Amino acid sequence: MSGTTKNRDGHGRLGSVLSGLAVAVGCLLFLGGFAGGALLYRPYSVPTGSMAPTLEIGAKVLAQRVDGADVKRGDVVVFEDPLWGGSAMVKRVVAVGGDTVACCGDGGRLTVNGTPIDEPYLRPGPDGTVRASGEDFTATVPEDSLFLLGDDRTSSLDSRTHLEDAAQGSVPRSAVVARVDSVVWPVTGGLVERPAGFAALPGGVSSPGPVTPLLTAVAAGAVLILAGAAYGPLAQRLGGRRKATREKVGA
Repeated sequence: MSGTTKNRDGHGRLGSVLSGLAVAVGCLLFLGGFAGGALLYRPYSVPTGSMAPTLEIGAKVLAQRVDGADVKRGDVVVFEDPLWGGSAMVKRVVAVGGDTVACCGDGGRLTVNGTPIDEPYLRPGPDGTVRASGEDFTATVPEDSLFLLGDDRTSSLDSRTHLEDAAQGSVPRSAVVARVDSVVWPVTGGLVERPAGFAALPGGVSSPGPVTPLLTAVAAGAVLILAGAAYGPLAQRLGGRRKATREKVGA
């Protein structure tokens, strides 16, 4: 009988150790992922529908803190430019310094240095057709600058609105404060993909940010913490039931 009791005590101690280990690892993952996210990302709320359907009005997004020098064509960026009002705005980079961007080429597509760009994220116009811009334009982007358009080309106020400026609608790379990586609300939003249409151009497209592993670490940490914390009460309840069963049998 004493051997059986000793065995049960050994199992109980092992369970307590594993429970504590799960909570400890869970805390490391949860706090590490949360701290990493706070350092690398900034939350934003999309104020207008100019980036729909990629980013609907009111969407909550995570934007990675990046240097403007690291931005590539196709990136959705947050920027602040006094000439555009000074407030944080969200647009898509379609051309960089030295590029000639124009609309519209074959099939109503945007062209960058004469190359037509497929943009599957564009919102169709009122007549159901998809055209990269409602009005034709051509602009040459100054060095260290970016040409920015919204995905809803029928309503977006973007570089096309500033074509008469000295920079032909472009903003300096230094105006960029972050690059949008993920939509956290609504939860169906998910990652903001890098568009393949720009991949064939020199420089290619940006690599995905670390938002997925960071969110995975936070979620896994939360699961481990809950599982470890739940083990004690559950083991105690099961132990109580076994004890009651033994006493009943002994009686």
